Amino acid sequence: MRISTFVSAIALGVLISGAAYALDAASPAPAPSVDVAAKKVKSDECYKEADVKGLHGKERKKFHRDCVEGKAK
Repeated sequence: MRISTFVSAIALGVLISGAAYALDAASPAPAPSVDVAAKKVKSDECYKEADVKGLHGKERKKFHRDCVEGKAK
């Protein structure tokens, strides 16, 4: 009796998992909120500006992050 209960519980778990997976796979992927090409252009501009300022290492990384987010001065 215990084995059949165990097997039934496993089968129910597999059935529920399969249904949840099917629902997740059927939903469309969300559209990107930011245009990838525009973000790359902005990133490249920020790197060029960091080159002009002569920034390296952590300072360059922080400047780039702030520049891309629009916080750079």
